[in-house]
Amino acid sequence: MKSKIWTALLALYIVWGSTYLAIRVTIETIPPFFHAGIRFLVSGLILIIWQRAAGQSLPTRKQWRNTAIVGLLLLLGGNGLVAWAEQFIPSGIAALVIASSPMFLVIGEAIRPNGVKPNWQGIVGLLIGFVGIFILIGPAEISGSATKFNPFGVVALLSACFLWATGSMVSKSVDLPRSSLMNTGAQMLTGSVGLFIVSLITGELQGWDATAISARSLFGLSYLIFVGSLIGFASYGWLLQNAPISLVSTYAYVNPIVAVFLGTWLADEPLEPRIWLAAAVIVGSVVFINSTRTMGQGRKKEVLVESQQ
Repeated sequence: MKSKIWTALLALYIVWGSTYLAIRVTIETIPPFFHAGIRFLVSGLILIIWQRAAGQSLPTRKQWRNTAIVGLLLLLGGNGLVAWAEQFIPSGIAALVIASSPMFLVIGEAIRPNGVKPNWQGIVGLLIGFVGIFILIGPAEISGSATKFNPFGVVALLSACFLWATGSMVSKSVDLPRSSLMNTGAQMLTGSVGLFIVSLITGELQGWDATAISARSLFGLSYLIFVGSLIGFASYGWLLQNAPISLVSTYAYVNPIVAVFLGTWLADEPLEPRIWLAAAVIVGSVVFINSTRTMGQGRKKEVLVESQQ
């Protein structure tokens, strides 16, 4: 069993860490929101058909409504904005910013009615994490870096973190399908509708030549569908049933490092000392927050970090 757990965990580390580079490759010749719509439409249909064949019930009408709300927040607001931002921001940098999503979860949990307030260690972790974000994307004049990041891309990534955190909180309080894979499939399917609508509204398909799609982009899209979404989520779902949450949650700390390494190695993305420093600070703050977050009346509970793959 241990070897199976570590095999699945290693797959999760590599697969979800590599999706940021796959997104960058895909959107070279396929519009960002449209590519995400195709990705989640196909992935969602496969998961739903698979789960129906395994005997799982389809979501009820109320559950379809709830999965639509969560799917729009997570996949349109979260993943869709990440894809859009990667037109301007290196994939490794995008992964590092998204790694801060748990910080937004803590803040959202603290401000919602009857939410859980962070303890002083959690507040310290938040402050450290935002220092890491500032090191990463702050003004080049202050950081001494020669690399400047597109401000619209940065805002899109931070907005993606906020929307992902919001969707994650909503998902914990509404009625959703009991099967995690059926739930994921329904969210993907409903989220894809929103992605297609935004693609049309923003006009990203105007003047787009579908015949000019490169083989690289087609490979990237196929990778996102069959490896990033299906193998990644299948491994994730299996690990949730067979491994400690504290171990499963480590993927959120490893994925950004994998993304930075792959972006530098395969896409010649810039790698400066401040990027490694920011990575250490951001990932370290998330580890610290998760290890000190208190749930309920003084009890410690392991918190599974969400990810935007």
